[in-house]
Amino acid sequence: MTDYLKFYINGKWVDPTTPKTEDVINPATEEPIARISMGSAADVNKAVAAARAAFPSYSTTSKKERIELLEAIIETYKKRYPEIAAAITSEMGAPKGLSMNAQAAMGVAHFATNLELLKNYEFETDKGTSRIVREPVGVCGFITPWNWPINQIACKVAPALAVGCTMVLKPSEVAPINAYLFTEVLDEAGVPAGVFNLVNGDGPSVGAPLSSHPDVDMMSFTGSTRAGILVSKAAADTVKRVALELGGKSANIVLDDADFNKAVAGSVMGMMSNSGQSCNAPSRMLVPATRQAEAVAIAKAAAESIKVGDPTADGINMGPVVSEVQFNKIQGLIQKGIEEGATLVTGGTGRPEGLNKGYYVRPTIFADVSNDMTIAREEIFGPVMTILPYKDEEDAVSIANDTVYGLSGYVQGEPEHARKVASRLRTGNVHLNLAGPDLNAPFGGYKQSGNGREWGEFGFEEFLEVKAVLGYNAA
Repeated sequence: MTDYLKFYINGKWVDPTTPKTEDVINPATEEPIARISMGSAADVNKAVAAARAAFPSYSTTSKKERIELLEAIIETYKKRYPEIAAAITSEMGAPKGLSMNAQAAMGVAHFATNLELLKNYEFETDKGTSRIVREPVGVCGFITPWNWPINQIACKVAPALAVGCTMVLKPSEVAPINAYLFTEVLDEAGVPAGVFNLVNGDGPSVGAPLSSHPDVDMMSFTGSTRAGILVSKAAADTVKRVALELGGKSANIVLDDADFNKAVAGSVMGMMSNSGQSCNAPSRMLVPATRQAEAVAIAKAAAESIKVGDPTADGINMGPVVSEVQFNKIQGLIQKGIEEGATLVTGGTGRPEGLNKGYYVRPTIFADVSNDMTIAREEIFGPVMTILPYKDEEDAVSIANDTVYGLSGYVQGEPEHARKVASRLRTGNVHLNLAGPDLNAPFGGYKQSGNGREWGEFGFEEFLEVKAVLGYNAA
């Protein structure tokens, strides 16, 4: 057990206003591995006050100063990289290879991307006789999730620091250790006092007072749609900017001219990566009805090839899901799929064979799924893929768009054909033929998957206000 009981406010590690602790559980062992303090509105007030006091000076730093700061953060992060990756594995269950090669890697990647953006970005431009000035939005409140923890922290903190904002971070209380280590990185790299502040806690005690705080100019939240709605409501009275990256139920259309072996097997592996705990996971696979049996056979073989187990062991593809709460939710939805008449191809309820402890879920495939079934409507957030047959291309597009979500989508087939189908999907992202992430492309959703965009220039500009200075260039 390691204690992480202090908060980081105004450049110092400080005790919480009221002592209250919570255990951090290793999902592979179900045993506590650390303790954190749980904050309150009083702690939020102190952190926001520090960020507000730091804003006038930090917002007027030069581009050169901020470039040097981001460079220092990247170099310091690299020194702590293995430790950060190990923390992510222990607190949220990502296999060690995934933690090293993807989870922890995204921290460096977002800072490097924003560093290059900052070097080349023009904060002032002319339009006619007016000067258009882009200025930092102000004090930002960040609430981040446990599933890709450093990724979501870095893709908010990096652009905010780059443009001159100050901030208060509330990371997930389920997987908070990586955020603590990240804060140590920022401190060592020389982030000025008050510019970045960390307060641990839960949504009602820390998230809500941060969202409603009159001295917070912007809230950026990543998590469930349900919680995002609460953030928006709490923020509404102060008319602050709100950016939301929420849930998804992404359709994965496999066209008749796709390479089925590659498309289906690749989709299964993508779905099961991170134990299915990705908001943009390809959870609804749509296949031609005449070829569903072929797709099912390929999907079954792929799912059954996945090695589930101790995330610190070699050769493991999938670790546990993050918590008992998530485990129970996923088990209930798998059972619901069975009860509603979907065909269970492989997997099902209970732990995988040989695993009697830990929040391990069996890689599960359902076929003969209709889009009105619970497992096709709700975000399961676990290693569960549904296969839905479609009659023709019109039917596939209709099914894909028949959801309250619109975060991501996937189309697989002959490239020009796939592009045409992609243009009809109502989603913020579309992956063609299993294309991977692009840190310079915008990430965010339509409909109840959120508003605003993260990553790249679009994410950078979320943290800027636009001022028009009229007559600036008048003769």
